[in-house]
Amino acid sequence: MSKQREIVQTIKAHATSDGDGVKISRVAGFNNRQFSPFLMLDQLKSDQRSDYVGGFPPHPHRGIETLTYMMKGHFQHKDHMGNVGELRSGGAQWMAAGRGVIHSEMPIMEQGDLHGFQIWINQPARDKMKPAQYFDFQPEMITESQSEYHGLHRVIAGRLTADGELLQGPLDKTGVELSVSDWRANTGQHTQVNTPTTHNAMLFVYQGSVSIGDEVVTQGHMALLSQGDAITLNSLDQSGVLLFSGQPIDEPVVHYGPFVMNSMAEIEQTIHDYNSGVFETY
Repeated sequence: MSKQREIVQTIKAHATSDGDGVKISRVAGFNNRQFSPFLMLDQLKSDQRSDYVGGFPPHPHRGIETLTYMMKGHFQHKDHMGNVGELRSGGAQWMAAGRGVIHSEMPIMEQGDLHGFQIWINQPARDKMKPAQYFDFQPEMITESQSEYHGLHRVIAGRLTADGELLQGPLDKTGVELSVSDWRANTGQHTQVNTPTTHNAMLFVYQGSVSIGDEVVTQGHMALLSQGDAITLNSLDQSGVLLFSGQPIDEPVVHYGPFVMNSMAEIEQTIHDYNSGVFETY
């Protein structure tokens, strides 16, 4: 019999800005072991050009992976390794920063609705100084499964079993085993997602509200879940939920701006490497 996961903590996203004044809402969990291997979720959502037009000009990263999922909008990725990719509605892109990358993410769209997410994923110590990698996934590459009773699942990364169906997303090269998916449902639809018992699991409600057991999670909230192997969700409205499952990384996390390492000494070395131009040589 499945052991149902329950809510152990709910975190409300808070408003902030990043890049060149891009308005976002953020949930951070850098030092919360129940968040691991994930570090942070940023939601970008606006219909005002001024909220996003500045984009994210060139900036560095080391020690993390980023997974960006665009529901509405059109951005372009460029990095110092020569990669250029377009992120359009329904698609995603993944970058493993490893030892260092300098990249930009700039809007191609001049007006209209923007709705997307960027997820920061920690890299284990063994991967933090590996060469950077990049890959993008166009909308047609995202794995989808839809039914009358269970709504629509879009699996972006890893694999999960939803309502008895094994689904494999296009991204399978992350440093630790994980899954990221998008569940969209109408009022009264429900789903059961099975996850490995060794994984942490959490979910973010970006539209509507859902119930887990007797508890309700509303729009703009992240719910961290207990240990178990099943998540049962009931949609109370027209709802949208990002589901996260991943093998926790049991290592120290030291975070400084765009860098995530295992010690302050490594952070200081990273700052020195970036300021002295080492990143451009990779």
